[in-house]
Amino acid sequence: MVKARRIDPLDARLLTLLTQDPQIGVLGASRALDVARGTVQSRLEHLVADGVIGTFAPSVSPAALGYPVMAFCTLSIQQRRGHDAVVKHLDGIPEVLEVHTITGDGDLFVRVVARDNADLQRVIDRAVGTALVVRTSTVIALAELIGHRTLPLVQEAARRQ
Repeated sequence: MVKARRIDPLDARLLTLLTQDPQIGVLGASRALDVARGTVQSRLEHLVADGVIGTFAPSVSPAALGYPVMAFCTLSIQQRRGHDAVVKHLDGIPEVLEVHTITGDGDLFVRVVARDNADLQRVIDRAVGTALVVRTSTVIALAELIGHRTLPLVQEAARRQ
């Protein structure tokens, strides 16, 4: 579990800038924020070390790669075996984007993508292709109304600082 870190207004401005212009670099960020290059570098190092920044990887669009169908599957698994073997199985499926343990009716919440509905059936069949999965329920996403975002959290965290 990640330890919560307080961010200040400069951290928030830096995170906002990097989100809006990921290619800006340290020198560009220092100029845009009107602070020393070393300050930006130090802040970035601390934000990474504290887990606030998890990755500098690009945001890749599955739809642009030919996978426009997104679905969410709730998997119920055999309790006596734990979830590790199922997670290892799901990790081997490229169309599985995320897996979370959950409370409620199921045990795992899985976000998957597919080329079309027929391909989605193939992905689901592959996901449940282990005797450890007891039951599944799947819903297809029709439209993404709010995509993955973190800037509102950054701004709220800085405001509460």
